[in-house]
Amino acid sequence: MEPTNRQATSGARKLFRDLDSLKGKGILTGQHTQTLKMEEIEEIRKVTGKEPALRGFELLAYSPNIRYETGDEACRTEIDENKDTIEQALAFGRDGGIVTFTWHWFSPIGGQDKSFYSRNTDFDPEKVLEEGTPEREAFYRDMDVIAGLLKPFLEEDIPILWRPFHESEGTWFWWGRKGPAVAAKLFRLQYEYYVNQHHLNNLLWVWSCPAKEGYPGDDVVDILSCDLYLEKGTKTDYAEAYETLRAIMGEEKPVALAEVGIIPDMEMLEKSRVPWRYYMTWSKEFVLTEEYNSHEALRKVYGSAYTVKEPWNR
Repeated sequence: MEPTNRQATSGARKLFRDLDSLKGKGILTGQHTQTLKMEEIEEIRKVTGKEPALRGFELLAYSPNIRYETGDEACRTEIDENKDTIEQALAFGRDGGIVTFTWHWFSPIGGQDKSFYSRNTDFDPEKVLEEGTPEREAFYRDMDVIAGLLKPFLEEDIPILWRPFHESEGTWFWWGRKGPAVAAKLFRLQYEYYVNQHHLNNLLWVWSCPAKEGYPGDDVVDILSCDLYLEKGTKTDYAEAYETLRAIMGEEKPVALAEVGIIPDMEMLEKSRVPWRYYMTWSKEFVLTEEYNSHEALRKVYGSAYTVKEPWNR
C-alpha cells in the first residue's frame, strides 16, 4: 500500500508503510501536547519510564486572523502557550519522533475570541467553495501562511500526519457548521493546493470524521480516523468505531484513533486485534490527572508488548 500522493517523499512513504505493517500486530502510543512545557510527556515518563512514539502539536497560535482584542484571558493564555510549537515539532521529528498536527484554525475572516468555534464566528465554509468570494480568498491566504511554516519539515523530509478539518460530524467548529460534506470539500481543496501548488509531499493526509456522507474520497485520504470521548471508567478496544470507519472506505485504509479521552484497553486489543495503527490521548486532565486514565492503566499500556513506544522510528 502506498500514500495517495504519488510524489510522496521517501520519509512519508516509509512512515505510511510502517503504519500499514502494524495492522493487527500492534499500536503506536500517542499523546497530544497542550503547551511548550509538554507536561503530558513528562507525566507519562514519570509514571511509566517510557514515552509515546507519536506526539501531537497544536497550530492554533499560527492562525493569521487571531484577534487578540476580542479574546478573553483563557483565549490569550491558550495562544501564548502554543507559540513556537513548530520548533518543538521540528526537534522531535529530527530525532525520529512521529509528528501529527492539530489546527484549531481561527476563522480566516471576522470572528471573536476563540473563533475556531462556530459560536464565535459567522464565517461560512460553504462560501469558500464559490469562486471570487472574500471567504475563499482568506481561506487560501491562511493556507499559504501555514504552508510556509511546514516547508522546513519538507526540506528535511520529516513526515507529518496532517489532520485538517477534524470532527466535522459536529457543528462546533466553523468548518463543520454546514455539515461534513462541505468540510470534506474543504479537505479536498486543501489536498489539491498543498500537493499540486506547494508540493508538501511529506504530508500523510488524515481524515477524522465517522460520517459516511462526509468522506472526501479514497484518492485523497491516507488514514481514516475518529475522535472519541467515552465515559470515565470505560474499558474498550473501540471495535464498534472501527466497524463504522471500515464501512465508509471504498478501499481499505489504515485506521487510527486520532483523539481519545480513554486510552484503549491493551488486553482487549491484543485479543481482538482491531487494526488501529495509533491512538492519541488528548491533553491536560486526560493524562495529567487520574480522572480518565489511572496511573495503573498508563503502566499497563506502556508496559504492554502490543504497544509501540518511542523510539520506534529512529
